[in-house]
Order: sequence, then structure tokens, then C-alpha cells
Amino acid sequence: MALPKINPTHTKAWTKLQEHFKSIKDVHMTQWFSENENRASDMTIHWEDFYLDYSKNRMDAKTMALLLELAEEIQLKSAIDKQFQGDVINETEGREVLHTALRNPKSAKIMVEGQDIMPEIHEAKAKIKAFTASVVEGTKKGYTNKAFTDVVNIGIGGSDLGPAMVVDALQYYKNQLTTHFVSNVDGDHVNEVLKKLNPETTLFVIVSKTFTTQETLSNANTIKEWFLKSASENDIAKHFVAVSTNIENVKGFGIDESNIFPMWNWVGGRFSLWSAVGLSISLAVGYEHFDKLLAGAHDMDEHFKSEDFKTNIPVVLALIGIWYTNFFESESEAVIGYSQYLNQFATYLQQANMESNGKSVDRNGDRVTYQTGNIVWGEPGTNSQHAFFQLIHQGTKLIPADFIGFAKSLHGNTDHQDKLMSNYIAQTEALLNGKSIKEVNTEFESQGVTKKVREQLAPFKVFEGNKPTNTLLIDQLTPTSLGKLIALYEHKIFVQGVIWNVYSYDQFGVELGKQLATTILKEFNTHDQITGHDSSTLNLVSYYKNLR
Repeated sequence: MALPKINPTHTKAWTKLQEHFKSIKDVHMTQWFSENENRASDMTIHWEDFYLDYSKNRMDAKTMALLLELAEEIQLKSAIDKQFQGDVINETEGREVLHTALRNPKSAKIMVEGQDIMPEIHEAKAKIKAFTASVVEGTKKGYTNKAFTDVVNIGIGGSDLGPAMVVDALQYYKNQLTTHFVSNVDGDHVNEVLKKLNPETTLFVIVSKTFTTQETLSNANTIKEWFLKSASENDIAKHFVAVSTNIENVKGFGIDESNIFPMWNWVGGRFSLWSAVGLSISLAVGYEHFDKLLAGAHDMDEHFKSEDFKTNIPVVLALIGIWYTNFFESESEAVIGYSQYLNQFATYLQQANMESNGKSVDRNGDRVTYQTGNIVWGEPGTNSQHAFFQLIHQGTKLIPADFIGFAKSLHGNTDHQDKLMSNYIAQTEALLNGKSIKEVNTEFESQGVTKKVREQLAPFKVFEGNKPTNTLLIDQLTPTSLGKLIALYEHKIFVQGVIWNVYSYDQFGVELGKQLATTILKEFNTHDQITGHDSSTLNLVSYYKNLR
């Protein structure tokens, strides 16, 4: 069964939200806090080791009630059930969307085309476990009988961003192996990585569903040529493994069939880190930690499936995002992780969110008349406070922000952690309250600043506040809690796609540029007159050919 195809702007709830928005859009959040001493507790969700405070948002109880009405009216519960039970909700590609099945226990049963897919999922997991053990423990060796010291993941998009983010986030838990990621077709990128490697002790993981992706295959072949400078063709089988569906192409590359890990059409690339695409994660941190990552994601799946919407963390965050995108007309949102380990988290979410919901045609095939998707960006705090927070605090744009923090550090330095977390909490307070002209002048007076200087500088020191934030506080960064966190944002993306009435799991928008690049690449090597482009493109092709 397909997803419902309901234009959200045609619902009764949407009309109510528009009227409601007019009545509260200029209210300062501090007014609501002063009127309701229980506002913070009323707008907090505490689930397992996750504590979400969404009280610092430009909304009141009626706002959330109307947003929940919208969720009911667009049949969100039915849509959630359809995804988890394996309906073909990716209609444009005729596929199920079952990355959630990858983290199910063995006892689960999920049917695809009449077959239970759980046995093959757990067969793949067993293969990942055994392979990881052989590499980490040193029983699997390279062509000179040396144990592996380095692993290189070769992929792009979802075959790179997810594993790279997780390996970075879980580096506290890493073993003796050093993991590298090659993605960009830029030859300087792959060559910089190769400079660090010893061919005798490096394992290469090529991740490509079709084994035809230009960037991945270009990098794989460049690495293969480098490897063969010191090894033989027969040695490729000892150093290269693949995650792919194209068995023949992989074998043609020289990889042994026993070292090919499966991919499935019902898993989209940007949600595939839970599958064998996550092999490099398992190699980097050990299979046990990889399995805990999956278990954490499964915990969030169960919360998302069964929790009432008003206390359902992914649903609440998704609805808040709809409120800002479609009513305040905010075009971006910041994700600020107060942990250096989350250095790549916003980058990962950029693909997950923007490739999913960056659509302008709805599920009926009609052009949408409302905003869909939003720009996701961010960096770790406190670094970001000294970079772009100026824009959030005093700029002209409304930028909702998610603040993610961990109560306990991993290395146990409480002095550093207290300083980090004091900033984490203080920034949300500052964004809420701001600083009035009266407070600025009082501060100047206490410093003995003259009246003339006060009058000159005071306007520049004012913070209007009323800047919305969600504050998510997690006990500690573990493989389990990271799994929950990633799955939370996956489900948020799904909910928003359902509400916007778009297909979140295709990505046709990435194809056109790739098709044109194939044509232009051929034109770089022809002496024939080039036609069929606009004048700008013709000039650029010509100028580049003259310089290369």
C-alpha cells in the first residue's frame, strides 16, 4: 500500500495553524515563561538516556496541539506503519524502505515479495562479524603475511558519509586499525591518502551498489594501480573486499566472491550505514560496538513506532521543524553538537535531510506551493560560537537550532566538560532572553562608561533574543546512544516528508549533472567542434582544455 497523498495546505489543521500563527508570531518567548512557571517541564520529554527540552521555541500549548492535529489529518500513524511493515512507499523507484529492518532482532519477521528478509540480514551480520574478527585479531593477513594496520573505505554519498561520520564519532572506541575514507573523484584526495599507506598492510573496502559509480570506480582503479606497483594481480583478492550487488563486475575487478558483502534495493544509500556499508565501522571499532550502534537505533525505532505523538521525540522535533519552515518561513536549521566527536554529524545530516526532502513535486505529481526541505548546517560547539553564532544571535535571519550535548565526557576531564556544558546551556539561555537596551546601559554604567560612549555603542550591544532552540541532553556518547541519535533524525526526516507529501527516498536531482558530466568529459578529449551547450559552458570547456 502506498503512502497517503494529502496536500497539507488543504487540511483543516493547516488553516488553523495559519490563523494561530498570526496571533502569536510576534510574542516573545520570555512572556510565556513568565506566565507559566511549568513551561519547561510541560515541554520536556525524558526517554531512556535522552532528555529533550523544547520549551525555548516560539510556540505555546495550542501550537503543539494544532501540529498534532495536522499529524493526525495527514495520517502519519498509517504512514509509519507502512514503512515498518515493508510497503512500497518509495513509489517512484518501486521499492520498500527498510533500513529499520537492518537493526531488528532475529525474532522479527519482515516480508518483501513474499520472502522474510530477516534471515539474510542476520546472515550478512554474521559475515561482517567473522570478517571483522579475522582482520582485528590478525588471522587475516596481507600478501606478505603481515597483519593489517589500515582500512580504506572507497565510496561516495551514503557509502561514505554515514560510515565516516560514525567512525569519527566513535573514535574513542576504536581499535588498533586506522581507518581512512576516499570519496571525492579529485585525484589529489586519493593521492594524499595513499601517501600514508603501506600496501602490505592496507585493506580496501569498495562500497558501490552497482559497482559503476564514476567517483568510486575511478578511485578504486587508481588505488589498484598503486597497489599493483608492489603486488601481483593474485594479491588483489587478499587486500580488496566489496559491498555491492554487481557480483560479476566485482569479480572482474579481482575481488574474491567470498569477500563480497550484500546490499539490498530496499535500503537507500543515505540510510545504509546499518548494513554491510557499515563494514568499515565494524572494522574500526569492533563488531560488538557496531552491534550496539544497531541496537540503539532499534530502541529509537520502537519509541518512534509506539510512543504517543505528543511525547514522541522524532515526531515532536519534526513538527517543530514544520512550524518554522512553513509558517515562520525559516529556510535553514543549525545542528550544534557540543562534542568534537560529532564533528561530521551536521555534514551527514545534510545529505540525509536535503537529498530526502529537497523536492518540489508532491506525491500526486503536482508542483508544491509551499516550502519543503530546509538547509541543514552546523559545527561543534564551542568552535561554532566563535564562528557563525554572531549571525544566529544578531543577524536578520531566523535560524532554529538543535543543541546536542552529553552529560559525561569519555575521558573523564570534568573541568573541560563543565566549561563545555556551561556554554551549551548558556547559549540557549542567551538566544532565548537576549539583552535589552536597559541591560546594556546598566552594564555600561557599572563599568563607568561615559554617556556619550553609551549612546554610541548601546545599539550594537543589544540582543533581541527570542531565537528558538531545542536542547537534547544525552547521558554519554556511546555506540548505543549514537545509534539512537542517528535514528532519531532519520525518523524526523521521514515525518516531515510525509507531512510535505513528497517522496523522501528517491534522489533524481543528483542525476542530471552526472549525465552532463559524462558528455563534457568526452569533449575534453576531442578536437571536433563542440556544440549543444550554452555560451558560458562552451567557454568554460574551451578555457579548461587550453589550460590542462
